[in-house]
Amino acid sequence: MQGIQMERFGGPEVLRPVELPEPVPGPGQAVVEVAYADVIFLETQVRRGEAFFTPPLPYVPGGAVGGRIAAVGPGVGAAWRGRQVVARTVPADGAAAGGGYARRTLVAVETVSVLPHGVGLREATALAHDGPTAMRLFDNAVTAGALRPGAWVLVLAAAGGLGALLVRLAKAAGARVVAAARGERKLTLAREELGADAVVDYGEPGWTDRVRAAVGERGADVVFDGAGGDIGRAAFEVVARGGRFSAHGAPGGGFAEPDPGAAAARGVTLAGIEQVQFAPAEAKPLLDRALFEVAAERLRPVVGQTFPLEDAARAHAAIEAREVLGKTLLTVG
Repeated sequence: MQGIQMERFGGPEVLRPVELPEPVPGPGQAVVEVAYADVIFLETQVRRGEAFFTPPLPYVPGGAVGGRIAAVGPGVGAAWRGRQVVARTVPADGAAAGGGYARRTLVAVETVSVLPHGVGLREATALAHDGPTAMRLFDNAVTAGALRPGAWVLVLAAAGGLGALLVRLAKAAGARVVAAARGERKLTLAREELGADAVVDYGEPGWTDRVRAAVGERGADVVFDGAGGDIGRAAFEVVARGGRFSAHGAPGGGFAEPDPGAAAARGVTLAGIEQVQFAPAEAKPLLDRALFEVAAERLRPVVGQTFPLEDAARAHAAIEAREVLGKTLLTVG
C-alpha cells in the first residue's frame, strides 16, 4: 500500500513515498479508503520535531481523512462498509496523531462523521480539523456576548482554512469583519469571496492603524488571532475595552501572550489554544454541525490547492512558505 513516511525529523524532503503494510481494524475500528487527506500547519511542526508531541519514528503523518469505509473490525456493523465519511485517524504505531497520508488508514467508528446529502468528500475533508475549531471559537465568542450583530471582528490569517470559516461565520451572525492577511491574493479572496467589510495587509508597516481606521477608535470587539507571534501581539492593541482576544494560532512564531495586567485594565477577555484542545469524541458533534451548515449552504470551506499524495513534501513546503490560500488537501484515491 502506498503512503508517505518520515524516518527522521527535518525539512519537507523527509516525507518520502513508501510501501506500507495494510491497516488491520481492531474492535470499534474501520479501514477508510482515502480520497483526500487533510494537511495542517501543525503537521509541518511535527515533521520538524517542533510540535507539542514527538511521534515515534518511522511515522506516517496525517490526522484526518475523507473517504469510503472499506473494512470494519470486531463489533462494527457491516452496514458501515461503503459509507462515505470524514474522520480523524487512529495511528497503528501509538503516536498521538497520524496515518492519513496513505491509501488506506484506520479510524475509530465512534468518531466518524457521515456526509450529509449534497456535501462532497473534498469539502468535508476540508472541515475535518478546521470545522470543529471554527465552531468552538465562534460559539465561545457568541456565548461571551462579544460576537453579536453589528460587532467588529478582526480575523488574522483570514485567508487560511480556519480564518476563512471564521470570516463567514461572523458575517452570517451579522458582525462586521476586518480580514487581515499577507499579500494581494489573500486580500482579494477575503474581500471578493468571503465578503469581508475591510481587508488589511499585516505585512505592511502601520497595519494596525488601518484596522483602527476601519473599526473606529473604540477598537475591535473580537480578535481571532490565527497568526500569533508579533502579528498577534500587535493585534491585541486594537481590542476594544471589554472585548475578546482569542490567541489560537502560532504560524507567526508561537502563540501571542498579551500581558494579563494590560488585559485586565481594559476588561479584555483572553482566550488561548485551550479552547480547541479537545478529543476526537468532542470534535465529532462540532464537525457534524459544520457539515450540516455546508449542506444548508450557510457555510463553505475554501479549498485553495490540492497535491497528489506523492507530492506531500511539496504541500508542506507551500504551507511553510505562506503560499497557500484556504485549505490544502492531498488527493489520494
